[in-house]
Amino acid sequence: MFSIFRSLWQYRHFISSSIRNELISRFARSKLGGLWMIINPLAQVAIYALILSNILAAKLPGLDSQYAYAIYLMAGLLAWNLFNDIICRCLNLFIEQGNLMKKMSFPRITLPAIVMGSCLLNNLLLFIAMLGIFALLGHQFSATMLWLIPLTLIVAMLAMGIGLILGVMNVFLRDIGQVVPIILQMLFWFTPIVYPIIIIPEDYHHWLNLNPMYPLTDAYQQILVYGNTPQWDGVLIIAAVGLLLAGASLFMFRRASAEMVDAL
Repeated sequence: MFSIFRSLWQYRHFISSSIRNELISRFARSKLGGLWMIINPLAQVAIYALILSNILAAKLPGLDSQYAYAIYLMAGLLAWNLFNDIICRCLNLFIEQGNLMKKMSFPRITLPAIVMGSCLLNNLLLFIAMLGIFALLGHQFSATMLWLIPLTLIVAMLAMGIGLILGVMNVFLRDIGQVVPIILQMLFWFTPIVYPIIIIPEDYHHWLNLNPMYPLTDAYQQILVYGNTPQWDGVLIIAAVGLLLAGASLFMFRRASAEMVDAL
């Protein structure tokens, strides 16, 4: 296991340059460049806010701003987009990089590390854009936003653990690549992001305990919307689950690395 981290450190310049080259190549012929990374999620926020703001804004306790729903929505999507992006990119990572894995000798663990770095950078740029929108809307900032640093790492660790396991499995069973996006779409609507939890009957609240993203999106919303310190009980449980999944995914990846090359 320590050899994995040693390889990541030895190839750190390769990882950082790959992240940079990926961002440059993705928007090389685009007039707006990297702005598309934040335009797409913000457009999604605008659509939901336009359709649902008048209906759901009154359902948000403790908020009387006309932009309350948009702020609530952006907070939840900030967490969800990072989770979803890492899993979706890891899902087909080894299939897409199959030729590279066959032709070149390099630590394979650098591939998910590049995905992780790229997704975290995208999320940071989206967060900066959201802060600018919050300022335009007159939303107050607070020191509790610093809690977003460990929360972001927990979301990334959980997503990488799940994504790496699914990515390895997808090499041998391609149906996983078709099923996972459907499950993620269901999980998105099962998470109080577009709607507040208050509209769910209390008899069904216990089902949210099965959703690993609910404590995390709720923590983001408590910090960004209300300026409150999140409830760490649920978050720490998810952090422990994420740590176990990350360890299991690294073990699985190491054991299956050679077989993946043959299968590809």
